[in-house]
Amino acid sequence: MDICVDGLKIAYKITGEGDKWAVILQGWATSYPLYDVVANSISSEYRVLQFDLPGFGASQEPPESWDVDGFTDFFIKLMKELGIKKAMLIGHSYGGRIIIKLTSRKDLPFEIERLILIDSAGIMPKRSLKQKIRIRHYKMLKAILSFKPIYAMFKELIDLWRSTQGSEDYRNASPVMKGCLVKAVNEDLTHLLSGIKYDTLLIWGDKDDATPISDAKTMERLIPSCGLAVIPGTGHFSFAENVPVFTGIIKAYLNIGDC
Repeated sequence: MDICVDGLKIAYKITGEGDKWAVILQGWATSYPLYDVVANSISSEYRVLQFDLPGFGASQEPPESWDVDGFTDFFIKLMKELGIKKAMLIGHSYGGRIIIKLTSRKDLPFEIERLILIDSAGIMPKRSLKQKIRIRHYKMLKAILSFKPIYAMFKELIDLWRSTQGSEDYRNASPVMKGCLVKAVNEDLTHLLSGIKYDTLLIWGDKDDATPISDAKTMERLIPSCGLAVIPGTGHFSFAENVPVFTGIIKAYLNIGDC
């Protein structure tokens, strides 16, 4: 299904039963069907909203490069449009960033019941001196190669060099979404964690190299009402890499039968 929110066409679906709502906020560059396993684990007792953020999956791109606050503003409008007044929020990776931002907002038009963060982003890694020097050199080279006379002389070589820079997510993104990604990874949300007043479950893969297990332990330490469940041998998509263990964890936490 599609819905128009703030002039953008947004893809979504609602599954499950019951009076309680759960909303899944996706990771970067994913599509909402990836989270069917999450929805299926709770659909016996929750109505579950899955959707594609602007610029993700089948949803229309934002008109400009939004920061995390821009996506947070959008999510609030989506909840208003769908008339959801109270929900449990489940966030994977980038979706966790949005949820952390939401928890610091006042006068939300909906009530947050509890949080589940899966391999969540939000903590900026500390850069070594070597990494800082490498970044500085990259920025200097980028500025030089962007100089019009130089670019005109070596256009093909420069375009080839540019196509190899950055993460796979960055290289595959459109110009607008590249800007969104850069704004996200350069914002540290650690200072917001101690202000989260909701009961929070962290689910993490111990082999996650995108948001490492050290991030989970930092969140567990700083979020006042928080517990951490680790899925051994899994990475950044722990919920999909070991479905039985993930399903058991989330059902036990929510006291859903057959856990």
